[in-house]
Amino acid sequence: MASDVAAHCLFAGLGRGVLDDVVLRHDSGIITAIDQGAPPAGQRSFVLPAFVNAHDHARPTASSFGALGMPLESWLLRSALGTPVDPYLMAVSALARAARAGCAAMMVHYTRPSGTMPLVEEAKQIARAASDVGIRIAFAIAVRDQNPVVYGDAEPVLSNLSGDDRKTIEELFVRAPMSPKAYIELTDTIAAAIAGPKIDVQLGPAGVQWCSRSLLEAVAENSVLTGRRIHMHLLETVYQRAWADRNFPDGIVRYLRDIGFLSERLTLAHCIHARPDELEMIAESGARIVTNFSSNMHLRSGLAPIAAAHECGCAVAVGVDGLALDEDDDVLREMRLVQMMHGGVGFRRTWTPAEFFALAIRNGRRATGAPGSGELKPGAPADFVTLDLDRLDRDQFLPVDPLDLLFARGNASLLKDVVVDGRVIVSQGRVTGVDLPAIEQELRAIYRGSAAKLTDFQRAWQPLLAALENWFEAQFDCR
Repeated sequence: MASDVAAHCLFAGLGRGVLDDVVLRHDSGIITAIDQGAPPAGQRSFVLPAFVNAHDHARPTASSFGALGMPLESWLLRSALGTPVDPYLMAVSALARAARAGCAAMMVHYTRPSGTMPLVEEAKQIARAASDVGIRIAFAIAVRDQNPVVYGDAEPVLSNLSGDDRKTIEELFVRAPMSPKAYIELTDTIAAAIAGPKIDVQLGPAGVQWCSRSLLEAVAENSVLTGRRIHMHLLETVYQRAWADRNFPDGIVRYLRDIGFLSERLTLAHCIHARPDELEMIAESGARIVTNFSSNMHLRSGLAPIAAAHECGCAVAVGVDGLALDEDDDVLREMRLVQMMHGGVGFRRTWTPAEFFALAIRNGRRATGAPGSGELKPGAPADFVTLDLDRLDRDQFLPVDPLDLLFARGNASLLKDVVVDGRVIVSQGRVTGVDLPAIEQELRAIYRGSAAKLTDFQRAWQPLLAALENWFEAQFDCR
């Protein structure tokens, strides 16, 4: 259905910049025209390309399960308390929060299935949630076939636990791994079941420390054969860096390059502890790096070399990773944090706000398989957001570039409408396709009821935490 959106200003992209007094016209999910004319009447608005959350897992708020200020290596185990109790409700909640924050597309790297149904059926529930919300998604089952508890032999950790506690931990985390062949077949089956114009099914090895060489090589081979994208964590923590150096003395990124894993089909989350020569290899391959600023800070993982990556030609995108600064999925604030931290020192700039915004959207869309570059122009997908410019430019002392104001003080509370593929999925800050407050209330009730079922794990937690810390500090000297 044809529709017009009038705005006081619109950021079309780097080519045309900010246009004043426009009417954006779209029909059947495509922008048909952007016309300039007289100022629109009423409240001032600012139209922008819709945002992208290029790395996430569609999971509940971590702090509610007591996972506060932990390093990733213990945080991941603690997050078992947040295992999805209902795949559809969990996914629709996460995707609706992303939509409310202005996202047209989101990566769902599915790391913790519910275990309540076959994985193909669970994927169908997530696809249904995406359809109900109206958001584009990339979806990958995160696979691992080694190191379920620590990065190596877990016996020293498990032997420190009582018999009952050890049994609890082994039942939760130590399972027979899926073979590389079975994983490829599962991905093919999921793709046949849910892939479509707004869902891109990808390969999702969890990370090199969790994947055998045979699994990594099978994923690389299948990606070359099918053209399927790959999404994987890499070098997120100091312990992962130490493990990689010990197990790949010639270089982990060099190994990935040599097996054909690195390519323009690959997106790597984090890369916090990547070295300059590794960034060069990633850049040369055309692969992307997704940085997750707040998640990295929450988990004490470190500060990623994003400016250096950009300067050597790496394509950079931004993700929330389920741990935005205020755990509110605000990807706009995440983009601002990345820009502030990595945007330059003194008079030397890494990029302008307009350049950074454009590259984050463009590379995020490539990572998630969303069509187009994110530019707003005739023929492009009708994926855009409308912000309240009167609130953003609340003083109006002098004319100020609205994009500069956006990166000075913008946040998701300024969002009014979100349009994806021509469909209004958020109107006046409210998700239109689902009742998000009711869904979140239902989820809270279910989680409160299920907490009693995990008392054995909660009892085992403190001994496990102490054993984990001792193991990692003894195994890897990262100081």
